[in-house]
Amino acid sequence: MTVTTPKAEPQSSTGFGKTVAGDSSMKAKQFLAQWMVVLLLWGGSAHAGEPAQNLASRQARPSPEWLTRGVMYQVWLRGFTPEGTLRAATKRLPSVAELGANIIYLCPVQLQDADMRREFWSTRQKASGTNNPRNPYRIKDYNRVDPEYGSESDLRAFIATAHKLGMRVLMDLVYFHCGPTSVLIKHPEFFKRDASGKISTGEWNFPVLNFDNRQLREHLWANMEHWVKDFDADGFRCDVADAVPLDFWEEARARLEPIRPDLVILAEGERYANVLKAFDINYGFSWYGATFAVFSRGEPASSLRARWEKQHADGPRGIKFLRFTENHDWVNDMRHAEVVCGEHGANAMSVINFTLDGVPLLYNGQEIGDTSAQSIYARWAVRWEAACLPKAKKEFAFHQKLCQLRRTEPALTGGEVVWLDNDQPAAVLSFLRRAAGGEIITVANLSNRKIKAHIELSGKFNTLISDRAKTVPVQGKLALELEAFGFFVGKKP
Repeated sequence: MTVTTPKAEPQSSTGFGKTVAGDSSMKAKQFLAQWMVVLLLWGGSAHAGEPAQNLASRQARPSPEWLTRGVMYQVWLRGFTPEGTLRAATKRLPSVAELGANIIYLCPVQLQDADMRREFWSTRQKASGTNNPRNPYRIKDYNRVDPEYGSESDLRAFIATAHKLGMRVLMDLVYFHCGPTSVLIKHPEFFKRDASGKISTGEWNFPVLNFDNRQLREHLWANMEHWVKDFDADGFRCDVADAVPLDFWEEARARLEPIRPDLVILAEGERYANVLKAFDINYGFSWYGATFAVFSRGEPASSLRARWEKQHADGPRGIKFLRFTENHDWVNDMRHAEVVCGEHGANAMSVINFTLDGVPLLYNGQEIGDTSAQSIYARWAVRWEAACLPKAKKEFAFHQKLCQLRRTEPALTGGEVVWLDNDQPAAVLSFLRRAAGGEIITVANLSNRKIKAHIELSGKFNTLISDRAKTVPVQGKLALELEAFGFFVGKKP
C-alpha cells in the first residue's frame, strides 16, 4: 500500500476521527517518494529502541531452506488472470513452477469492506477513478474468503496444488487497520482513539487497531492459526508490519511454530529487530528506493553498495531482505521494472537481485516483460496472450535461467558477499559470492553507456549468464567491456 501526506479534510461526523485525510487530486508520481518518507520514519522509530551496535552483535533467527534457497513470486489475483479468481489462478500455477519460483506470495483474499463513504477510502483509491470501494487492504472480516476470489474450497485447492508442484504459499495479513464496517466495530475497545474519543484513522484513512487490547491480539492470533491449521498455509506476508508492536509478532511466532515448525513470516517493513525472533525476512524497501534513485535520478551505482553495507553493519548478523524491482504498489503506479529501468536495465537489476544475498521476488507478468496497465482496484489482467511472442519468450527464458542458478549454485544462496572494488564505481557494481562450493562473480553496468571496467580480482571465471559483456585479458586484474546495462555472471573453475 502507498502512503500519502494529503491536505486535511474536515473530521467525519460518523464516529471516526482523522489522523491523515485524503486528497484525490494528488498525482501518482508522488506516491513512491511519500511511501519512502514514511518508511524512513517508521524505520527510524523502529531502530530507536536499541543501539545499532547491540543489534549488529546479535544473530538473526534461522530460516528454513525453502526460503533461503527460494525465489518468491507475487500473485495479485485481480491481475494474474482475466477472471481474477483463485480457481483461475490455480490453473496458472504450473507455469510459475516451470519458471522455477518455489514460493507463492498470495495477496489478500480476505473479505473486503464495501463501504462507499469516500472519507474512508485511501487517496490512491480515490485517484484510481474506478469508484471501487473494495480494497484488498481494507478488510471487513479476517476469517472469511472474499467471494470475489472464490470459496474456501478454492483457496484450499490453490494451496494444495501449489504444494503438489513443489511450491509454498504465503498468505497476506493486514492487521494495522481494517474497514470502517469491519465485524470488529462491535468491539469499540479494539480501536485507537483520538483526543475527542473518536476512532482514529491512519495514513490510508482506515480505522487503526489498538494492540494494547489483549482480546484483539487473541482474535488475530487465532486468525493466523486458522489459515495454517485449516488451509495448510506455509506462512505469511504481514502488511505494514513495522507499525504493529513487535511483541505481537513474536508471540504469533511462538504460537505458530508448534503447529508448523518450518513456517516463514515476511515483514513488510525494515525494523532490524524484526528478524531476531518474529520474522524470517524484511521487505527491503530502501534497497528498492536506492535502485530507483540510480535509474531515475542518476545516483551512482556505488550507492547500492553503500545501502547494503549500511544495512548489514547496523542489522543483526544474517539479516535477510526481499530483493525486487516490481510489486503490486509500483505496478499500480505504472512503475514496471522496464518503465523505470528500461528493458536492459531491468534485466541487469534482476541479475543483481538474484545473485546477491536475500530472496528475489518476481511480480506476476514480470517474467514475460509485461508492461500493461494494472490496478489494485480493477481487474486488468496481465497480457498472457503475448507470452508466445519473441521478446516475451526471451524474457521468460532469462528469468528461468536466474531461477535455475539459485537452485544449482550453493554460493548464491549460502555464500558470503564480498564487494569488489572497480575503477568505474559510478556505473558498475561488482561483487563475489563465496562458499565451499565455489566462487561466483557478478559485474553489472547500471549506466546507459559502454564501459570498460577493471575489477580488483584476478583469475578466470567461466560464464554462467551474460549479456553484452566480454572479458578482456589484463595482467593481474579482471577486466570487462560492458555495453550499456551489460552484465556478466561467472564461476571460478
